[in-house]
Amino acid sequence: MMRQISRLRTELESWQNLEGEIADVGEMAELSEGDAGLESELDSALQRLTETLARRRFELAMSGEHDPANALLSISPGAGGTESQDWADMLLRMYLRWGERRGYQVDVLDLLPAEEAGIKSVTVRLAGRLAYGYLKSEHGVHRLVRISPFDSGARRHTSFARVEILPELGAEGDLQIPREEVRIDTYRAGGAGGQHVNKTDSAVRLTHIPTGIVATCQNSRSQIKNRETAWKLLAARLLRQREAEREAERAKLAGQPLNADFGNQIRSYVLHPYRSVKDLRSGFETSDAAGVLDGDLDDLIDSYLGTISAPAD
Repeated sequence: MMRQISRLRTELESWQNLEGEIADVGEMAELSEGDAGLESELDSALQRLTETLARRRFELAMSGEHDPANALLSISPGAGGTESQDWADMLLRMYLRWGERRGYQVDVLDLLPAEEAGIKSVTVRLAGRLAYGYLKSEHGVHRLVRISPFDSGARRHTSFARVEILPELGAEGDLQIPREEVRIDTYRAGGAGGQHVNKTDSAVRLTHIPTGIVATCQNSRSQIKNRETAWKLLAARLLRQREAEREAERAKLAGQPLNADFGNQIRSYVLHPYRSVKDLRSGFETSDAAGVLDGDLDDLIDSYLGTISAPAD
């Protein structure tokens, strides 16, 4: 309840601040007549206000049940060994930069480094306004084409990584998960340094026995906190599976072909022989691949979200 109050208070304050900005621009317009300096400042203020209003109008379309929730982001490499593991690490950096730009609180919950380079898996929590509403656009397979830094022949390679986006629910969300259906394992957290990390079983792994779904967390030194976070992640993954099963059943009844989730490529990042990032769902494309990989994702995200929901007039 307190989290909901805080979210609503933040939402209200943002609209009140916008109302104040509109009033300031109105006063500036009254004073700027015949003053070239003020008119130039007014033009800049109007441009900023127009962009802010467009963003808020766009956000009003995010009316999904879980859109206001924090997001749980998981990345796993596809086939390709070191190439795909390095690509997964590049995606992790991209989303961390994006979250920092938006002012979200970003926590790495679970990270499994690869032996040579990159990562085998990672789960990140991004906490902030509409985090899941925005990041749900990233769920799917991401494809990279580049000259491999691991190939002595400097040949072009294609790599794949899967990004999973889940809303952060309560300890068990709306699901009542019977405790007897979950196996709880504890183990020593990985990573260098920290006597506590190396000597205590603070990491937690939850396995939902009927489905085989696993959730792990090892970012905190407290086993209790890791357990709580792992329960949230498990609940979110179970909810995702149930929604996917309902969608599959609807598609089957409608006679539509079913596609494996992992095979659905949503975006291509090309670094050779040219530079381009293209969202294959919306058709949006940019040549600023370096900027995208540095966290400049807003245009790509907006292009997809704009195709699945039209803001109300």
